[in-house]
Amino acid sequence: MSLPKKVKIVEVGPRDGLQAEALTLPLETRIKLINLLSQTGLKAIEVGSFVSPRWIPQLAESERVYQGICKKEGIDYSLLVPNYKGYERALENKVTSIAIFTAASETFCKKNINLSIEESLEGFKSFVPESKKKGLRVRGYVSCVIACPYEGRISPVSVHKIVSELFSLGCDEISLGDTIGVGTPKQVHELLKNMPVSLDRIAVHFHDTYGQGLVNVYAALEKGVSTVDSSVSGLGGCPYAPGASGNVATEDIVYFLERQGIETGIDMKNLLRGADFIDGELHRQTTSKASCALRKTKFGRL
Repeated sequence: MSLPKKVKIVEVGPRDGLQAEALTLPLETRIKLINLLSQTGLKAIEVGSFVSPRWIPQLAESERVYQGICKKEGIDYSLLVPNYKGYERALENKVTSIAIFTAASETFCKKNINLSIEESLEGFKSFVPESKKKGLRVRGYVSCVIACPYEGRISPVSVHKIVSELFSLGCDEISLGDTIGVGTPKQVHELLKNMPVSLDRIAVHFHDTYGQGLVNVYAALEKGVSTVDSSVSGLGGCPYAPGASGNVATEDIVYFLERQGIETGIDMKNLLRGADFIDGELHRQTTSKASCALRKTKFGRL
């Protein structure tokens, strides 16, 4: 078994994390969170989304957040775009990295974005090829790659088909999401087996509903994946997936990987500062086991 020597962590807390929190934070708080995360060594941070605020008020005015953050060289600051209108907003704000999203479940796709899978892919054709010509980086998300809260188990073959189509459109990277967090290492191995594209262009995105997040990350690393999504302090869930808990916490991922001798490039003390800040603003307790432990020991003193 050969594990990667280095793993890239994509921080999704400011977008995927905050969209599932009940409290809508002021712009200044969202900006400060991203600025704190920018001091940790992270190389990729999701800033927000151009989805209508009627659907996700927690991410309203993401363009102002993007304009307000202190952008650090070498960090990929991305925003989610659901359609051509969102793409136009990205261009207006000189965004250089965008993300698109669909699902491996028809029912979830319709509940999430009010489109079928095929309709979502057709919509991407209207702007993804154009965005690549303009030099933008494009990330694709596929939700419910293990199971759906409405349809149950999802076939890996169905996921592979969508991955192929997204790459044919021009996506640079595809993130595979276990949206309701029911996956196991065996299912992760099955999902990644016979993947139609190189695994160095695949990321994994696990929710920790049943406490399987870390072991599923390890399973993905065993197969050759080296990009992992996570959320500071375990923020998040999914507004369209009943029962889904937050993402795997970034602190837990960093602690786990570094103890395995796998480089992340992330400074834990600075990461804990970001986690402590957002937990205070949201009046919540962290779900990160590593964060809880490190804050009580000399290793976590700030």
